[in-house]
Order: sequence, then structure tokens, then C-alpha cells
Amino acid sequence: MKDRRLHFALSAIVLTSGPFVQESGAQESGTGYDTQPIVVTQQQRSAVERGLAWLAEHQEANGGWHGKIGYKLNADYRITSDGGHVGVTALAGMAFLAGGHLPGRGEHGETVEKALAFVLSATQDDGYITRTGTRMYSHAFATLFLAEIFGMTHRQDVRAKLQKAVDFIVDTQNPEGGWRYVPFAPESDMSIVVCQVLALRAARNIGIRVPRSTVDRAAKYVVDSAITEDSRRSFHPSAYQNEIGAFHYQKGRGSRSSFPLTAAGVTALHGVGIYSDDAIRRGLDYLRKHLVSFNSQYGRSDGHYFFWYGHYYGVQAMYTAGTSYQINYWEPYFETVRSELLGMQNPDGSWPNRVGPGKAFGTAMGVLILEIPYRYLPIFQR
Repeated sequence: MKDRRLHFALSAIVLTSGPFVQESGAQESGTGYDTQPIVVTQQQRSAVERGLAWLAEHQEANGGWHGKIGYKLNADYRITSDGGHVGVTALAGMAFLAGGHLPGRGEHGETVEKALAFVLSATQDDGYITRTGTRMYSHAFATLFLAEIFGMTHRQDVRAKLQKAVDFIVDTQNPEGGWRYVPFAPESDMSIVVCQVLALRAARNIGIRVPRSTVDRAAKYVVDSAITEDSRRSFHPSAYQNEIGAFHYQKGRGSRSSFPLTAAGVTALHGVGIYSDDAIRRGLDYLRKHLVSFNSQYGRSDGHYFFWYGHYYGVQAMYTAGTSYQINYWEPYFETVRSELLGMQNPDGSWPNRVGPGKAFGTAMGVLILEIPYRYLPIFQR
């Protein structure tokens, strides 16, 4: 039997008039947002500026950023091609947006405009945003980038391709309610699902058509991926005994759990409109408990893609939680991560990513994480 409170929260989504529930002010069950924004230090601001300068300097003539195109293979990264990377370009573009830079405006306006042109040029007739073999991760990041651009500029050329990209996500959702690395795959995993959910959420927030049924099915997938006492017992009495609160990579298969997957699971729940639930509280506690060990394993040595992926979603989970459940989740988490990032930045302004798409990916992620307190990017706002 699944966690009853979790299914109660899912039922609340199904009964709403739209696919996303948006709450404001205090949350349920004694939770609430922190009321004071975290102080943006001068060192933090300088790190962001140097990271953006490095990205601007390394943008290619066609508007994209170079990256190793491939896919995760256990804890390694299998490279399939090399060149302008749709996903990396979308993340780099969002890093500029999150710093307050818009297409054609301001210091980095031309950089953002060129990034936008690159992403638009990669949109296929069926709506799939891909280039040189990039897959559904990149499609979701590119869709999110277009949604944030459209929300800020209301450009109709962006809206048209954004709607097609959203329709592609809707059309490729599988019977499990999720998505996988390639379109129309019969299996799903949490790392792909959260990307699609946030892209849909951003699009829906600015008036793009998203079917409620798509989000309801994705919500159920995320709900069923949470490790609870009941799900632990369904495999083996000793299985996952220290993993209560974490999220599975793939639901119903006894698959692994981890810090990044838990960050993704909590953020995905927020993305589908669940803000107050035992699964979220347990997930947040799991992230707090494992933060230091996760940083030690994947942080300063080489900026493994697990590190960037984990904190990209972890910072969103903690920021949205704020001071939920009478615990200040946000500030201690961010201050720890900020210190880690400041210590990892290279003298030239970039961040490392030895295992993964490369420096442009690490730098875009580092900048985005540090920028969340700026509150410029709509998807980063509560």
C-alpha cells in the first residue's frame, strides 16, 4: 500500500481545473516560505560574472556551445559525437537569462540572441529539438529555455516552436507516465521525467497548451518512485532501509536511488504542484543528511555530472521548500553549496566537468546554481 498522504496530494492535482496547482503564501501542514532573500555576496556575484564572461567568450559562431554529446553509462559517460550541444546551449542561455540578460539587450544580449537562434534552428518539423544526436535531456532543457524566453519577450516566433516542442513531449509520454533517453521508449526514469516536467511547467505558466492528463500521469510516476516504508518492504526486508525519503531511478524495478535522483524527485513533485507532503519532507531530510558526503564524492575533484545534476535540482528543491516543516532547508543548503562552488571555479571563470559534456556544461550549471537567489528566471521563482 502506498503512502496515503502522497496519494491524497496526487488526488488534489487530479481534481483541480488545470494541470498545475500553484500555491502562494503559507503552505499546508505548518509549512511556509522563508521571508528574507539570502544575501548575494560580492564573491558570489563576481563568480557569476566571470562564469558568464567565460561562456560568452567560448560561444561558437553558430550560437551554440561545444559539448561532448552522449549519455550516462553507470557512473561514466559514453560519448557518441562532438559539436554544438543543444542541451548545453540551452543551459548556457538560461544562465544568461538568470543573470538578467535578455535577447538583444544589454551586455550579453547578442550572446543570448545567438543562443536562441541556435536552439530554434535545431527544432525539427515534428517539434523534436535535437542536433548531432542529442536526446530527450537536451530537448527538455531547450524547451525550458524557449519557455523562459517567451515568458520574458512574448516573441511569436518563439511561441510557435515552443508549442511544437511541448506537443512533442506530450506525444512521446509512454504508458508508464514518463520518458526515457530517446522518444517513444517504453521505459522511464526519474532523471528524464523531471526535465520534461519542468519544461511543461514553465510552458504552462506562460500560457502554452499542456494537457492536464499528461501532468497527472507524470505526477503518478513520480509519486510511485518515492521510497517509503511500504515500497521498501515490497522488495526485501533489508532493502533500502537507509533510503527512506530517496527516489528510485526507475519505479517498480527495485532500482537504485541516489542524492541526484532524490533532488530530481522532490523538484518534480514541486513541478506538478505538490508542495506539502511526507514524501517531500523525507526527501528534503535525505538531501540534508547526504549533502556533505555527496560533495566529497563528486565535487571539487572533477565536477562529475552527478554533482551538477544533483545540485541543479537540489538547489531548486531547497529554494522552493524554504522554511517548510519548521526547518530552514534553504539557507544552510545554499551556503554549503555556494562555498563548494566558489572553491571549484577555475581561474579563467569556468567550472570543471571531466565526466560529462564538458566545461561549458559545468560552467552553465555553476552559474545557474549561484544565480537562483537573483530571482530573475521565472522557473526559479516561488
